[in-house]
Amino acid sequence: MVKTTKVVAAVICDSFESTTKIFATARGYGEFKGQWEFPGGKIEDGETPQQALIREMQEELDVKVEVGALIDTVEYDYPTFHLSMDCFWCVVADRKIMLKEAEEGRWLNKDELYTVDWLPADIALIKKMQNSLFR
Repeated sequence: MVKTTKVVAAVICDSFESTTKIFATARGYGEFKGQWEFPGGKIEDGETPQQALIREMQEELDVKVEVGALIDTVEYDYPTFHLSMDCFWCVVADRKIMLKEAEEGRWLNKDELYTVDWLPADIALIKKMQNSLFR
């Protein structure tokens, strides 16, 4: 039986009301080093997905985020595990983003979405939300 990894991801946008850009990061470590993703991480015991996102953004980007609506839960089968990823809209509530774990970070507008090498689960999310991404 394949192990399921439950994670959260932040689709950080410039505004909840009228999104023109989203923030993506290139992994700085591990099996998928250099590939792009929405920042996030594992949900720890006793945490809600929203609490996990707030903690992860503090750890990875040194920012406080305001967590908005759930966009989707992406279910994706990687070769060695099944990923269940709760994806939420977020905005930065304070300070400037500082990369603590990622190799690179970039704000992408609608025309730049496919200029980076996304991880498969993240590209699945982009395809699902493309129509509502920039509203």
